[in-house]
Amino acid sequence: MSKKGFTLIELLVVVAIIAVLAVTVTLILNPAELVKQGRDATRLSDLSALQSAVALYLADVASPGIGGADGTACSSLSEWCTSGTTGRATAGCSVTTSTVVDGSGWVKVDFAQISSGSPLARLPMDPNNTSTNCGEGNEACFYSYACNGTYYELNAAMESTRYINGGGSDVESDDGGDDENLYEVGNDPGLDL
Repeated sequence: MSKKGFTLIELLVVVAIIAVLAVTVTLILNPAELVKQGRDATRLSDLSALQSAVALYLADVASPGIGGADGTACSSLSEWCTSGTTGRATAGCSVTTSTVVDGSGWVKVDFAQISSGSPLARLPMDPNNTSTNCGEGNEACFYSYACNGTYYELNAAMESTRYINGGGSDVESDDGGDDENLYEVGNDPGLDL
């Protein structure tokens, strides 16, 4: 009489092989880094959408004002407006969670003045805004907006090793801006607001 089945030793060997494969795959894929890359991709997309919206506003509105209703956010000195619960701000702006597109949100542009309507339903917020560690040399994750007359700049800090300064797909040092640890877009020559 022969019995068919697996012995305990055979089952333990199979479980051990599966465990080794699972650990190896986890170490190779690095899920935490993949999540950071996903948030960085969102940052790139958000700033691209904002840049397009501001460019449309500047092209469409007869007398564009990119410093809010009274222009105080764009004085002769550059003023920084930041999104969310963390960030930096200067005299004419503040750290705000407001995502409205009527010029009183963290980007001081009234997108509702565009003849075809606002291209944005709301202003984006950094996908990891409450974090206190966002990339090389940056203490927090937030978007920032600065303007000076008709020039503007939008910034975000990348957090994945892929997109940061010196990473495989470095966007921070190759964006034409003056800060190698921030992704900078806008129409300001040299992106140095």
